[in-house]
Amino acid sequence: MPRGRVLGGTSALNFMAWNRAHRHDYDAWADLGNAGWGWEDLLPYFLRSETFHPPSAAHQKDYKSSYQAEFNGTKGAIQTTHSKEYGPTHQYWHDTMNALNIPSSEDSLAGANYGAWNMVCSIDPRQQTRSYAASAYYAPIASRKNLHVFTNTTVLKVLLEKDDSGLRATGASVCHDQHIGELKARREVILSAGTIQSPQLLEISGIGARGVLEAAGIEVKFENKNVGENLQDHMMFASIYEVLPTLSSRDNIIGNPILRAAADHAYQTSQTGPWTVLPCSVAYCSVSDITSEKERCALISFSKGLEHQLGDDSINAKLRQHVKQTLIPTSHGRIEYIFDLGNWCPFFKSDPDKKYATMLQILQYPLSQGSVHIRARLDEADSVSAEEMPILDPKYYLGMGQFDKKIMALARKFADKICQTEPLAGIIKGRVFPPLPDDSNIGDRASDLGTMKNDETEKNEQLDDGLMERYTITDWHPIGTCAMGGSGGARDGVVDEHLRVYGVHGLRVIDASIMPLQIGAHPQATVYAIAEKGAAMIIEDWKRT
Repeated sequence: MPRGRVLGGTSALNFMAWNRAHRHDYDAWADLGNAGWGWEDLLPYFLRSETFHPPSAAHQKDYKSSYQAEFNGTKGAIQTTHSKEYGPTHQYWHDTMNALNIPSSEDSLAGANYGAWNMVCSIDPRQQTRSYAASAYYAPIASRKNLHVFTNTTVLKVLLEKDDSGLRATGASVCHDQHIGELKARREVILSAGTIQSPQLLEISGIGARGVLEAAGIEVKFENKNVGENLQDHMMFASIYEVLPTLSSRDNIIGNPILRAAADHAYQTSQTGPWTVLPCSVAYCSVSDITSEKERCALISFSKGLEHQLGDDSINAKLRQHVKQTLIPTSHGRIEYIFDLGNWCPFFKSDPDKKYATMLQILQYPLSQGSVHIRARLDEADSVSAEEMPILDPKYYLGMGQFDKKIMALARKFADKICQTEPLAGIIKGRVFPPLPDDSNIGDRASDLGTMKNDETEKNEQLDDGLMERYTITDWHPIGTCAMGGSGGARDGVVDEHLRVYGVHGLRVIDASIMPLQIGAHPQATVYAIAEKGAAMIIEDWKRT
């Protein structure tokens, strides 16, 4: 799992996708008892974080890049815009999806994550450069005398002390250029290490499940079984298609020194050329869009046999509700499709004499729930360090996650249907990955997928299950490991609605880990809104003291 160990964090290296989830996704957070976290509560913070540069009238007409002004910020730090240019396949995207009864969305930021659209990106169109936390938030205030940023520094643990009010965070132990020291906090410590390392640091500091801490040889300072649990991630599967040989992609440019030098020169001298073209052909579809009535009935029957595997806490109650909502025909995007030229699949080796395109299918509301925890120590002389990677177990397709596997298999089939629909079908020669059942290329892969049963339906289902299990990867959107507990408090979560860690004074977590339920969107814009709201709450709380 890549992490943003760089100034600006993961915003310095992510996909730059900028969209928001369905308004009901945020309302679900509030329904758990997290007051102030519904769609209407968060919208001002979404707007506060961004400055949207609208497309020209000609761009809107040519590319269907519509927008609704009231849902786009105009005074925020992050610059957002539509790409100036699109790849050669984008011209077919909207018409193809419309032919499948998937409408074009008027604005992917308006609280309805459904339909086909062109992805808005966190790009400053004035320089055609990435707009991210370091350039947009830090650089303008870097000269402030009361702001100090330490690079090449790793936080080792949060310093905790007991006083008359209980347990209090007083600072952090850090390693800076091989030297260990302490940074003291006057008011509070804010932990923004992300979904993977925020729970790791809490556990190393003595906050977490007793069994995990004692196995690691760490003194239990506040017991909370929820730390590191509730890991939810967007799960992704890539289908690869051979396309017409006349089409050119980044793969061809990267592999050709002359073309690459020309692309570099175009960007460096005029901020134009292929390096400014991003994959922006996106569609969010409902389960009813990609399935037949017979398939939905089978899913309903299958889900009923799994519901007992969900726990009794409030988050799992919401997940139970999610299963039912998933199977109701609705305009709620539950599977994301992204299409562009090039081979993006780590499991498929390209033939240099052929051209390819990739269709990503991404589950937005997985039921697979994993965990992130520190390891157990090997012996009494061993110690666990924050400089080690924690143990990340996503538990894809396990337990209730078996439902995810069925949805993903159906989503993959619909990817084929998209590519068999005109006008996109006109450039597609055929699918090359995953291989077709009668494709000789399947070879040894088939033997790895288990023994096939005689019945053709069961054989195909078993093959689909094996493909999903073997080739599903992360979409790098983990959330939930320090979740807001809502009305259940520390019984159901790690932080309260003000993002304060239960059981500790002067300690907050402000990052994607506080999200109790996954959202149907790339999380970047939501994480900025969380940060803006978190900053506002800190100021508000300080004014009271």
